Amino acid sequence: MSGEPPAFGPSTRKERRRLTHVDRRGRPRMVDVSAKPATPRRAVAEALVRLAQETLSLVIDGSGPKGDVLLVAELAGVQAAKRTSDLIPLCHPIALTDVSVEITPDRTAGVLRIRAATATVSQTGVEMEALTAASVAALTVYDMVKGVDRTAEIANVRLLEKSGGKSGEWRRPAETAEQAPRSRPHPGARGPKRSG
Repeated sequence: MSGEPPAFGPSTRKERRRLTHVDRRGRPRMVDVSAKPATPRRAVAEALVRLAQETLSLVIDGSGPKGDVLLVAELAGVQAAKRTSDLIPLCHPIALTDVSVEITPDRTAGVLRIRAATATVSQTGVEMEALTAASVAALTVYDMVKGVDRTAEIANVRLLEKSGGKSGEWRRPAETAEQAPRSRPHPGARGPKRSG
């Protein structure tokens, strides 16, 4: 038997110490939170779905072939937040006290902006629940528009803020013009008409 570390774990003791979901032997584990006090915790995440302008209009008007995209996607996000521990193997089952998913169309940018907020009074945080809600809401939008817009694209799934627990509050720093991802035309967008 070789002395090499297992392929699935970090290679050094220092790396293993940093990863809370990995034990000293590099094996996955659920973090023991039994000694932590239950405190109010909150998290907010976002995702974007880029769409062609024609598709965005269908979504806003509620006239897509599968019905009200925004309502169905928001409900899917709420449901997903409650099932996070079934989807992500090492997440604790959490009794959520609040979940909200809001999707806002942005015609200028050609996107749907999805914002998911989760809350609980627990021994562990709800970041994964917020991220799962935003991700599944975005996937639901994709599922409902894929028949009319094969170029639909999910982007920028990320945590915006969290609060509660030992680490306290955290907010994603505001992006400057130089840091912000450059907007680009959606592949399905039409360019300006050329005069003949």
